[in-house]
Amino acid sequence: MSKRISSLLLFSSAILMSPATAAFAADVPASGKVAVYIGTYTGGKSKGIYRAELDLKTGKLGEPMLAAEVGSPSFLTLSADRKFLYAIGEGQGGGVTSFSVAADGKLTKLNSQTTGGAGPCHLSLDRKGGTLLVANYGSGSVESLPVEKDGSLGKPATFIQHVGSSVDKGRQQGPHAHSINVDPSGKFAVAADLGLDKVLIYKLDPATSKLTPNEPAFYATAPGAGPRHFAFHPTRPIAFVINEMSLTLDMLSWDSAKGELKKIDSASTVPEKANRKGASTAEVVVHPNGKFVYGSNRGHDTIVAFKIGDDKLEYIGNFGEGVKVPRNFNIDPTGRYLLVANQDGDSVVVFAIDTETGKLTPTGSKIVVGKPVCLKMFVIE
Repeated sequence: MSKRISSLLLFSSAILMSPATAAFAADVPASGKVAVYIGTYTGGKSKGIYRAELDLKTGKLGEPMLAAEVGSPSFLTLSADRKFLYAIGEGQGGGVTSFSVAADGKLTKLNSQTTGGAGPCHLSLDRKGGTLLVANYGSGSVESLPVEKDGSLGKPATFIQHVGSSVDKGRQQGPHAHSINVDPSGKFAVAADLGLDKVLIYKLDPATSKLTPNEPAFYATAPGAGPRHFAFHPTRPIAFVINEMSLTLDMLSWDSAKGELKKIDSASTVPEKANRKGASTAEVVVHPNGKFVYGSNRGHDTIVAFKIGDDKLEYIGNFGEGVKVPRNFNIDPTGRYLLVANQDGDSVVVFAIDTETGKLTPTGSKIVVGKPVCLKMFVIE
């Protein structure tokens, strides 16, 4: 192992174990259940945000119920205490909405705020739940909003318009911010911009919810890669960005003192001889045990799995049974099951995860939900 990689493994003791890792280390709760919230595109079979329950003993996903009727709540995020849920609204002028979560799973609207730009597509909370971050794909911008004690959203603290373009004149004539995530320390935010071929890095002030450009200001992907979604490792100083246009996954080092990303390795998300025409990636998720990373391929209609080595991605396989244009997918907090939102399949399907090998096996469980986009889960105590 190189000295550079060895030094990266010395993770700051100030960064606490993530909620996902802590949950993975715990026993299955007495309830044996996980709550699953499903964001959708409305119209047709969908009316808003749905909730279902995953049985951890059988891997069966129960029938979905409508938790809140709202226009195209495509992407969701939950507060750490599970008392509040936030949703992007891609229809009817966009915006972001806060909800309180009732004991029975129903959602009650608290308030809404503008996202400042066109085509909002992604959002995330800082670890303390005091700041909500939003990415606008259409206009290529990001925004930060303070979260009040009652879970409602305050007026925007920061709006930043991205500027520039990249090599693909059809899709990269301007910026397209596709996601924004907070690092484990809570001091930085990273925004993957498909139009710029950059992951932009911002300093985050938790006290004011304000963002300011960092120095270094960005990580540059390969030209024409089209970075889409991003994930930090739960315990190691590494991260991953999945590239929509090039069908690749980059493994990156993360310097939490400087706010700096550097490339370690990159791998194709589809086999070498696969038909790439019309294919694109969507989501990237690290397993709670930190051993594996997964990505979704639309068009190729698979979930790809890699083992996370010291300085490389080790291909495990592509898994596609029951998968149809997978948008978001997620892993339950105990690490036993991976759920896939089939946007064009109007369904959510369940895979069992072999936590020793990372391989996926379909459980046969499937529920019908109109155009599911995003899945967020928590253990029911």
